[in-house]
Amino acid sequence: MPEPNLPFRWDVENDRLGTLTEHADPDRSHVDDLTACAAKVLARGGDRDLYFVGRSPDSVHDLLRGILADTPHRDRLHRLPLSLFGRDGDALTAAERAQLRANLTAQGITPARIAGGGRAAVFCDLVAAGSTFENLHRELRAWSADDRTDWNRVRARLRYLGIVARGKTSPNTWRWQQHAPWVGDLSPRAVRNVSVPGWLWSLLGDHQPKTEPSFRRDRWADPEVTRPRRDDRTRAALSLARALYEQGRTPRVRAAFHTALTAEPAFRDPWLRTLAHDIRP
Repeated sequence: MPEPNLPFRWDVENDRLGTLTEHADPDRSHVDDLTACAAKVLARGGDRDLYFVGRSPDSVHDLLRGILADTPHRDRLHRLPLSLFGRDGDALTAAERAQLRANLTAQGITPARIAGGGRAAVFCDLVAAGSTFENLHRELRAWSADDRTDWNRVRARLRYLGIVARGKTSPNTWRWQQHAPWVGDLSPRAVRNVSVPGWLWSLLGDHQPKTEPSFRRDRWADPEVTRPRRDDRTRAALSLARALYEQGRTPRVRAAFHTALTAEPAFRDPWLRTLAHDIRP
């Protein structure tokens, strides 16, 4: 297996970012909607390790990092830099697949680890049709076969959580998982969604500056991605990420997050009640 090769991202918890960041003041309504989304993501993900796939959900991750800072629950949050959208996941070469597996292993994701003890895994991403999840699921299944890891055990401990643009609620509403045959490989409640306002989904997925380029297959082995970036767009993205982290540490946001958690059905579960107690301002 090759050496892992992962994109560099500045640590938003680092107080010594200095001139890399400038003052950023996220719109209050933006933060409020992100807080509601973050609470639902955490609750609906269950008592599992939560992997934010790619760059689109970065703001949810950064806000949650602040909310869970200084608590024993922060270690359940993980970024998973990876782009497998659409055709990017088709017909990987042997070298690409080996590099993908090395990169996933470095982030604590292997079939054996998922199948083993400890917290199970849930992957979270913005979703339109679910192609990223489909491609990741297919790669995990192939990896399990190659490693002779019990796939039934792996898939029983996998969950996928989509952040989707809010639409009308009706029996005829289009739901991506109902049009994804691969979902049939999972248990009935292994796929769940969190809906957000359309403007927020579009902002996160299409318009927001990001701290690093998309980690597509042609970059998986590129050493250039490991080098820090200091261009204006990266600095703007880092400033926003740091601001959201700081917002997550404020009593106002933590109180709103706690209130949103109590509205979730999962709040009856002991793990979530403990977490909610630990983040109360």
